Amino acid sequence: MTQKNIYIIGAGVAGLSAASYLAKEGHKVTILEKNSTIGGRAREYIREGYKFDMGPSFYWMPDIFQSFFTDFNKDASNFYPLQRLDPSYRVYFGENDFIDLSADIDIIYQTFESIEKGSSKFLIKFLSQGGYNYKVAIDKVMERPGKSPLELVMPETVLNFRQFLTSLSTQINNNINSHKLKTILEFPVLFLGAKPSKTPYFYCFMNYADMILGTWHPMGGFYKLIHAMESIAKGYDVTIKLNCNVTKINSVTTKCETKANSIEFTENGSINCMKFDYIVSSADYNFTEKLLPQKLRNYTDRYWESKVLAPSALLFYVAFNTKIPNVEHHTLFFDSNFTDHAQDIYDTPKWPLKPLFYSSFPSKTDPSFAPKGCDCAVFLIPLAPGLKETTELKEAYFSQIIQRFKKCTGVDMSDSIIFKESYCVSNFIEDYNSYKGNAYGLANVITQTGFLKPKIENRNIINMVYAGQLTVPGPGVPPSIISGKIAAKQILDKINNG
Repeated sequence: MTQKNIYIIGAGVAGLSAASYLAKEGHKVTILEKNSTIGGRAREYIREGYKFDMGPSFYWMPDIFQSFFTDFNKDASNFYPLQRLDPSYRVYFGENDFIDLSADIDIIYQTFESIEKGSSKFLIKFLSQGGYNYKVAIDKVMERPGKSPLELVMPETVLNFRQFLTSLSTQINNNINSHKLKTILEFPVLFLGAKPSKTPYFYCFMNYADMILGTWHPMGGFYKLIHAMESIAKGYDVTIKLNCNVTKINSVTTKCETKANSIEFTENGSINCMKFDYIVSSADYNFTEKLLPQKLRNYTDRYWESKVLAPSALLFYVAFNTKIPNVEHHTLFFDSNFTDHAQDIYDTPKWPLKPLFYSSFPSKTDPSFAPKGCDCAVFLIPLAPGLKETTELKEAYFSQIIQRFKKCTGVDMSDSIIFKESYCVSNFIEDYNSYKGNAYGLANVITQTGFLKPKIENRNIINMVYAGQLTVPGPGVPPSIISGKIAAKQILDKINNG
């Protein structure tokens, strides 16, 4: 097989994944990354001895991470030790009113039963179905390229077709009365970027990932995963060029075929143009399409306007000069109305009045995140994409977090803050060319599942494919790893059939 010259846009999880699979097959691979560091949304921020994972913090589905490493004859433990969190996370519902989700499933059953008699029987069946669905999703569905509805037609999905017509929320509401238990069961699908009432019941496999497979922490932080993926890619001689902002993809048409043949980008103030044989873009899908003339794009602006995006976020990276008690590594604050917040994200997009929020205190588990005797935290408020922020707005929300944190936990953390940095919609746009500043990609509602997602292949250019959270299989770090693998396979098939 003749070695091909392949360019990849974006050194995030999907780009690094695609690069590794393509380079492993002997091809010359170059990644162009617009930022000064790799990792995409999974970057890290370091200041004054404190460290923050800027994006992903929940390490779920460890088997998918391990599968990636296995493909390259490696093990996750070659790069970082994993520690299972116990409790997986804490959920506050009000003043000193919380539930810790244990890493022991039997304790979870006991917790459910203590809150609502008979609920554990439903949970056992629910997780059993989730386990079956997880196996179907991982073994049969997630690595499909999303080209045809026939990809979903198999005995496992046909027999469970009604799960795609019933929402997760409906199934839970029909069997659980407790507001607290409903909240815990609906929480995991927030990672899919959609309301539980719009998420097919099939996705109960997220609850299986949560309660059975567990929540883990890569010691040293999520960026250890990025370093690991970089190590694998460079082991196959992948070239990663930083501070390269792609401005145009050129193409040539001969007979009835159009091929992309060169890429223009700025690097250190100079404009470069490099030729290639194949191209993968793991950058924002909508942004990538703008690098092409309208006639060569897969989709119009109207198409993108019609899509249901996963939320954006307002984040705060906060350093403390002491240990903060009464919180776990992951702590969720559901002391407000989830339905109202969801409406403000999906139905009538606006800044929420009293949003749910999440905090991550990795220094509770990992001493590398903060100086001895100190803590650091990331606070996240899900937002509708496309909102305009101001400094005053962000400060108002941080004040609300401080107040509600104190009310729920009994801890006033305001006097312990050394510094804080915010990150919001405009930052997602500036740093990642993110469409409307979305943080998680495309929501996994039924009308945007599988073959209904934006296509992984460019319909008009025979040597170009896309990867990342706006195409198959969807949002999240594990799906992004798989997306890179799918994109690489499409390119390899084109090479082999070329």
